[in-house]
Amino acid sequence: MDYPNDQDPGAPVRSGIPEHGRIPKYYAVKARIDRLVGELGEGGTIPTERDLSEQYGVARETVRQALRELVLEGKLRRQGRGTVVAGPKLAQPLSLASYTEGVRRQGRTPGRSLVTLDRFPCPAALAAETGLERGEPVWHLERVLLADDERVGLESTYVAVARLPHLDTEFEPDSSFYAYLHEHGIGFGDADERIETVLATPREALLVGTPPALPMLLIHRVSRDTEGRPLERVRSLYRGDRFSFTTHLRG
Repeated sequence: MDYPNDQDPGAPVRSGIPEHGRIPKYYAVKARIDRLVGELGEGGTIPTERDLSEQYGVARETVRQALRELVLEGKLRRQGRGTVVAGPKLAQPLSLASYTEGVRRQGRTPGRSLVTLDRFPCPAALAAETGLERGEPVWHLERVLLADDERVGLESTYVAVARLPHLDTEFEPDSSFYAYLHEHGIGFGDADERIETVLATPREALLVGTPPALPMLLIHRVSRDTEGRPLERVRSLYRGDRFSFTTHLRG
């Protein structure tokens, strides 16, 4: 089989070439722009849609579709009226380590911006999921996740008020919640996690600063302390174009 556009035969899934060998025109353009991304490096400016359409001899809509997919994959990002090469994705480990630790390990500066911190009686659904008592007071801590001041996610944490009665006055919203737990002698025992892909709601997209159509990675976590008691329920929404997740498996 021929591999047009200098695609590597060893690339995943035959570089995207269907079995019938007919490559969609936009994909051929995408492959060429993808090579250009590697040549330009982070921050490099991609030629305009008009220039690319003339260079490759295709319609501007074909170029637009190729660019759109590369933006969704996190290889490109919009900057003003132009498009530039994006930096590498943040590789967050799937572990009981905090978001802060994961970002720092990659040489980035983590941060959080407070959206809301309120308390309310634990609803039935949350009680059933966590083992907390229905109606007992719980905190809801919602924060935008930052990496080098770039908005990359949204995190909602639910924890019993009885465990952290002074969360609203003692906790610094831009700091690590896990470090705060450690300071209060609370350790993690185990947790259950579930990951899925979703589209952000209009509110979430506005808070994270992304288009509503951008795929997001959603992690649900229910944690328990070292004695097996309910500790926290976390809903973490990460930008699909800026994050990947890693884990180590043993046989």
